[in-house]
Amino acid sequence: MTAVWARYLGQAAAYAAFVGTVGLLAPGPTYQHLAPDLATIKLSLRHAGELVADCHERTAAELTALPPNMRAPKVCPRERSPLQLELRLDEERVYSETLPPRGLRRDGRVSVYRRLSVPAGDVRVAVKLKDDVRADGFQFERTGTVTLTPAEVLVIDFDEQAGGFVFRTATQAARLAAPAG
Repeated sequence: MTAVWARYLGQAAAYAAFVGTVGLLAPGPTYQHLAPDLATIKLSLRHAGELVADCHERTAAELTALPPNMRAPKVCPRERSPLQLELRLDEERVYSETLPPRGLRRDGRVSVYRRLSVPAGDVRVAVKLKDDVRADGFQFERTGTVTLTPAEVLVIDFDEQAGGFVFRTATQAARLAAPAG
């Protein structure tokens, strides 16, 4: 009987030591996500490039050479163009990459997410996207100067319905995502 009590007393002492250690360490060390004078820029993109070639009509000779179940009169390639993406902050290139389309047949969308810490204040932002290998230059460009406060987040998003890049602060993005009412 005393062995059982001794075991319970030992367990209580172990639990008390554990809770005391957690209680001592709980107030510190403090975690600081960003330095007090920094802001964050997030580049977010999910986009499919244009097709690498145009569709073409099959000739009568091509159609007769195919099995009956494969005789589609029009053939369109599935492969999409790689994306060329560039981000400049205050005229300095901070991100530049050519991103291949995803998927076994290279026909999927490209997803990009980049996070940068920048000094708070006025920042000149220029972002460019080329999504067609058959065209010259960039098809989508957006340039602007934004004023970022410390710990503020600027989201650079690509919105196909809006026709290009959209700059939003995190508070604006939260307001847009909130249901109306």
